Amino acid sequence: MPGTRKLGRATDHRKAMLRGLVTYLLEHGQVETTLARAKEVRSMAEKMITLGKKNTLASRRMALAYITKEDVVKKLFDQIAPQYADRNGGYTTIYRLGPRRGDAAEMALIKLVD
Repeated sequence: MPGTRKLGRATDHRKAMLRGLVTYLLEHGQVETTLARAKEVRSMAEKMITLGKKNTLASRRMALAYITKEDVVKKLFDQIAPQYADRNGGYTTIYRLGPRRGDAAEMALIKLVD
């Protein structure tokens, strides 16, 4: 169930971390992180792209409230969301990369689907 992982963080820290990861994903198209974080980022990124597809003032304000950079919101509404106009979800994909060397955490690469 999305949104139920605590990720070993306090609530405010977890929300800030996820906002930063979603912003980075929309800005660069991919991000390398742990598998648990990638699964959480996927649900929020897909919600932001769905907001971008609506393209109303209210949806733009909701996206600005979550995404930390205004230019990323502009990119979301002008470039990313129109690219997925005929797609009903499934905007991201997660690739498993294997364990991290330091602590053996399962790593993953989350990318926007082309």
